[in-house]
Amino acid sequence: MAIECLVLGAGQEVGKSCVVVTIGGKRVMFDCGMHMGYHDHRRYPDFPRVLAAGASDYTAAISCVVITHFHLDHIGALPYFTEVCGYHGPVYMTYPTKALAPLMLEDYRKVMVDHRGEEEQYSYEDILRCMKKVIPLDLKQTIQVDKDLLICAYYAGHVLGAAMIYAKVGDAAVVYTGDYNMTPDRHLGAAQIDRLKLDLLITESTYAKTVRDSKHAREREFLKAVHKCVSGGGKVLIPAFALGRAQELCILLDDYWERMNLKIPIYFSAGLTVQANMYYKMLIGWTSQKIKNSYTVHNPFDFKHVCHFERSFINNPGPCVLFATPGMISGGFSLEVFKKWAPSEKNLVTLPGYCVAGTIGHKLMSGKPTKVDIDKDTHIDVRCQIHQLSFSPHTDSKGIMDLTEFLSPNHVILVHGEKPQMAFLKERIESELGIQCCYPANNESVTIPTTQNLKINATEKFITSCCVDRTENNPQNRSLVFGSDMPEGCNTEGVAEGILLMEKSKAPKILCEDELLHSLGMEKHYVHFEPLHSSRTEEENTVLE
Repeated sequence: MAIECLVLGAGQEVGKSCVVVTIGGKRVMFDCGMHMGYHDHRRYPDFPRVLAAGASDYTAAISCVVITHFHLDHIGALPYFTEVCGYHGPVYMTYPTKALAPLMLEDYRKVMVDHRGEEEQYSYEDILRCMKKVIPLDLKQTIQVDKDLLICAYYAGHVLGAAMIYAKVGDAAVVYTGDYNMTPDRHLGAAQIDRLKLDLLITESTYAKTVRDSKHAREREFLKAVHKCVSGGGKVLIPAFALGRAQELCILLDDYWERMNLKIPIYFSAGLTVQANMYYKMLIGWTSQKIKNSYTVHNPFDFKHVCHFERSFINNPGPCVLFATPGMISGGFSLEVFKKWAPSEKNLVTLPGYCVAGTIGHKLMSGKPTKVDIDKDTHIDVRCQIHQLSFSPHTDSKGIMDLTEFLSPNHVILVHGEKPQMAFLKERIESELGIQCCYPANNESVTIPTTQNLKINATEKFITSCCVDRTENNPQNRSLVFGSDMPEGCNTEGVAEGILLMEKSKAPKILCEDELLHSLGMEKHYVHFEPLHSSRTEEENTVLE
């Protein structure tokens, strides 16, 4: 049995994560995202590729869809796939993802349709109908999708409710990481997963070559840049999605403002954040241990210094800090504010995370442009300071290597990264860990061989004979390794000789030679060979059993 992996999105790029894995005749779609940098047909995965020639039934083609977290590049195409393409099979995601996903989807839909005037890809009603199809998952809860396919979710860090997904059919097993973080931050813990026997690990590789400085050093640098700007009378724009890094940075700034007794306003542009913070309070069990321990005394999501931003505040004089959605300055209010504030040298735009190609954020990170083209008719002079900080919730290169070494799969597939960095990481995985690795492009398919285990019973006499042989040769082998009812002296390593008996409609078993004769109803026979000359020694007799 082989595993086939069809990469429909996030192949040699970051955006529209979607990987279809065929395992034991079952097809699992991991994530169903959209690309934030495109506004044409490239926005969504090429779904028809999962259909057989002439077919149109996605429900028959896909056993289930599993969403790892609520970010749009992992869930943005789901309402389109279920309500427009017509997939009606099971959709799985964690409880927090199910709660927060509709907020993210509707916020983005309104930005694209109401502000940009784009053609509607799916409606608010489509989002509601889509979410009704979702079956919520809890961590480490084993879900039997059907009689052959099971899935299980593990804590991934990254954002509230993010999960790595384990899928198994028979002896073949896969882990799809989605996005994850191997180090804890202020409001989330580090990724956690059991040591599993895997044929394939499909892992993100956003920061395939990056090893980050300490978290405290990055926080100090961020706070210093913000404080310097507002002290000089400037305005700070922090483009961020309403869920995730926004909460992390709000906790950081709120605490700093309190310690420094600063009176400069911190604003959040999206009313969405009020709803988001309500869910964060409700889902406190999915946050970091530090927040869980202090929650009864003080809820860190009750921000003392952060307040709502009105659109009329854009031209107000004086310093302030503004969190504006969406992140990456891909449109919406963050772009509107950027147009107003970018021409002033006193102001600061700080980009706290990864920005995909095609967004304004990516253009700003790619150098220090003096002018940015928004579209063919709109050009913005950029005189403000640009500050890039790695507050991304993605793991770095060390984290990817640590997880891969811990799980020790037979094969690794890299997704959600940039091609040159993926090539570098592939070489590291193969040379340092000795694990085969590849990084297919979008719409490429990879076949991974699997090992099939055969369960064989062993008779007690055979096991005892093995133990006796080994303890006689090496007394140090005396140890109990199988349990209290196993003979003393058994060891899991070494070579043993026996006979494998396979009978129709019976489980195969391994036994000793005399047990085979008994099971076949035969007696042991001896054949003696004698030489032709009369004088022979005992050593010259040969006995065949």
